[in-house]
Amino acid sequence: MPVNSFENYPMSWKPNKKQLTPPLYRSIASLLEYDILNGYLAPNTKLPPQRELADYLDINLSTVTRAFKICEVKGLIYAVTGRGTFVTPNVRNAIFMADSDENKNSIEMGIINPLDHTNTLVTQAVKNIAEKDYLESLLDYRHPLGMPYHRMAAKKWMQRFNLEVPIENIAITSGGQNSFTLVLTTLFHPGDKIAVDTYTYPNFIELAKFLNIQLIPIDGDESGMLPERLDAVCSTNKLQGIYLIPSCHNPTAITMNMNRRKEIAQIINKHGLILIEDDVYSFLAPQDCLPISHYVPDKFVYILSIAKSLSSGMRVAFTAFANPFAEKITYGIFNVNVKTSALNAEVITELINSGAADQLIKEKREISKERNQLFQRYFQMGNPSENPLSFFRWLPLRKEWGLKSFEEHALTQGIHVYHSHRFLVKKDESLQFIRISLTSPKDANELDKGLRILKKLLP
Repeated sequence: MPVNSFENYPMSWKPNKKQLTPPLYRSIASLLEYDILNGYLAPNTKLPPQRELADYLDINLSTVTRAFKICEVKGLIYAVTGRGTFVTPNVRNAIFMADSDENKNSIEMGIINPLDHTNTLVTQAVKNIAEKDYLESLLDYRHPLGMPYHRMAAKKWMQRFNLEVPIENIAITSGGQNSFTLVLTTLFHPGDKIAVDTYTYPNFIELAKFLNIQLIPIDGDESGMLPERLDAVCSTNKLQGIYLIPSCHNPTAITMNMNRRKEIAQIINKHGLILIEDDVYSFLAPQDCLPISHYVPDKFVYILSIAKSLSSGMRVAFTAFANPFAEKITYGIFNVNVKTSALNAEVITELINSGAADQLIKEKREISKERNQLFQRYFQMGNPSENPLSFFRWLPLRKEWGLKSFEEHALTQGIHVYHSHRFLVKKDESLQFIRISLTSPKDANELDKGLRILKKLLP
């Protein structure tokens, strides 16, 4: 037993003793890594003295020393002689190091890796472009909305997913998040309200908070957002917009069917909402799906990021917009973006025009299908509206956990997953879930191992 009582003793970090499993030093290191990378320990936080922490945990000092050493090697913490041990001030570098293969102690099933091992075709496209005699023309400030033939490629790619838009209403942006920023800063104002699903894309949640835009959660069912609930909220609140991910909703993996899309579009038109349609997973949807934007031709912004479908590293998105928004969005691009890298856009254009893009998404769909079949050996898909090719799955937790306790516990067992609080818009923890990525494990064997661990954790 510890010599001292720590019940009311202030410590900057108190790991949960119940979550420690052998070998203890690795378990402590995993918990410390989790709390640093997820923001529970701020940069430059002074950690408890090793002897004090060992006393608190009732373990040998050498065990704590070994745990701290692991985190120090990863760049998560640093020691100053005579002063103590601190959380590194450069957490971004620490995250990069922690994600590298040589430092990884757990199977990644939290972050959605878009099967980047299929990048051979992208690499070949880059090599082809490097040999072109007009390469230098891609390195200037001309064409802030994108070079005309890049926008033609964007138009062609959008047609593949059943959206017909003139190139005058298309802009090339620096990825989906950049598009969201442009849209929220040009078409909305602080204090405006945007309808969203109860659980939605965390980066959109944080961006809205940053811009002081209020997100209004709308209840849904197995097919997605409920039109009657949206209508009711619009009737009692002045909403300006709505954000939806209909092809494969993040995090629930629901594909909104055509009837529901039409019903939602009717409410958008009725109340004059601005639709922000995030179709990053369009390539996983049935080929006959029409975007919601098709049904609201004067009220849409359609964002087609290529991060998941073609290349996460190129940071390109195709953004289409209705005529009434053209002037404001163009102004925003001129003054916020200046210009998206034409070199990146050239790579994506090369992929689209050569047919390599079609080959890429075909390969990704096949891999994702296989991984979903593996998932179904261990878990059932309870909702028939879930996309069968989804890169991720949404599983209920049948037992109440704290906001981060399940994530921490899973990490000590060797897998990294995300708890539903990360995606939750309203303050309601009565239902809890986890999102697991099927595409981040490096191969099917690693995914199988991760799923076996998860199956043991879920009663």
